[in-house]
Amino acid sequence: MTDTSIAKEIKILHLDTNHPLLWQQLEQAGFTNEADYTSAKEDIEAKIELYNGIVIRSRFIIDKAFLDKAINLKFIARVGAGLESIDCSYAEAKGIHLIAAPEGNSNAVGEQALGMLLSLFNNLNRADRQIRQGQWIREGNRGHELEGKTVGIIGYGNMGKSFAKKLRGFDAEVLCHDIKPGVGDANAKQVTLNELQQKADVLSLHTPWTPETNKMVNTDFINAFAKPFWLINTARGKSVVTKDLALALQKGKILGAALDVLEYEKLSFEHLFADNAVLPEDFQYLLDADNVLLSPHIAGWTFESHEKLAQVIANKIKAIYFEDEIAAEEEKRVTGIGGVFFKSDNPAVLKEWYKKHLGLTIDNYGCSFWWKDTSGNDAMTQWSPFDADTKYFEPSQKQFMQNFRVHDLDNLLIKLKAEGVTLVGEPEAYDYGKFAWILDVEGNKIELWEPNDRAFL
Repeated sequence: MTDTSIAKEIKILHLDTNHPLLWQQLEQAGFTNEADYTSAKEDIEAKIELYNGIVIRSRFIIDKAFLDKAINLKFIARVGAGLESIDCSYAEAKGIHLIAAPEGNSNAVGEQALGMLLSLFNNLNRADRQIRQGQWIREGNRGHELEGKTVGIIGYGNMGKSFAKKLRGFDAEVLCHDIKPGVGDANAKQVTLNELQQKADVLSLHTPWTPETNKMVNTDFINAFAKPFWLINTARGKSVVTKDLALALQKGKILGAALDVLEYEKLSFEHLFADNAVLPEDFQYLLDADNVLLSPHIAGWTFESHEKLAQVIANKIKAIYFEDEIAAEEEKRVTGIGGVFFKSDNPAVLKEWYKKHLGLTIDNYGCSFWWKDTSGNDAMTQWSPFDADTKYFEPSQKQFMQNFRVHDLDNLLIKLKAEGVTLVGEPEAYDYGKFAWILDVEGNKIELWEPNDRAFL
């Protein structure tokens, strides 16, 4: 049970609307919530000294002047993936916790990136418009298949990993490049930028907006690719130079572009077109081009991510003040080894051998080892050989699979999804407990089991 007295003196100012569970969970934890969704930045600055925390999306920039007035601020929580609207170094120098939630909308971004890519490959938007205009054009809309293509991902954090996970079933080669070493996994091979540019048929950006990524995709960058390629950008608009992109589209160096973000969009992401504004010529080219797909910064903007983002932020705020309680809860994820499953040429003969020579008590599943946990509760570990051609271990190619006993499977799956862990199939429930399956960083399949109390009766 959370001790709400710890948080009762903490006042949080919500500057943007979010999913109501964020407000509700903070309130239940003992925090004092207040909202101001309309006042000008100057008016917020005039009263910010009264608050210990801020929850914001992208309403305005939090700069040095703002932070100097926020003399009691302990944290800034941005309900989104990045922190570029905050002077992070100055805030951190003041001891202010900075919170973002890239785990919350990574699945949504991955799905949109895949959807945009498939739409580009198959000319779906153009074909739809033509049909509505009474045109039946088949040859002009002949598409491309993702199978056999090489997809290059730049930026292999939560978003990049989510997109790579979605590509698993397409028989495409997936490469990733990131400034951090050792981030590649079973879904993408980490390579140098040069190797990615030599091999990629598709480039998908999943980078934050930094000095290094600002205007990164320019003419020199584009021309370094060995082959014409398709471009997907669900990251930040200012990473792509629109003028250079339009030129590359005209020359056929870029075969098509799907852009959820644009160089010219505003900080708040809420609008793009100013009243009576004259649009840049290069941007007008994108608007008119048949091989360009545009959306208004909605890749992470789903009903599901709306809730996930709020939950991640609520968890992270509570973790600042209830660190010991959160740590104790985390320790309850795995409570023991539930089983070791492995492939065998002849499970029946093998089980009989173990029964005869080692005295194992064998049943159809193998052998159950019963023991007591640290609290004196009955527990069980299963030893099970499977036929060599079993499909149960798929998609892993390994000869074995582990089963872990877990404390609370439903809540654990929520955390694992938020952390970008790959889930295999759907959870299942039986009289003896609930099961789910995940892949570790090397693609090994793991079975998670929350035993039903009746399993030990």
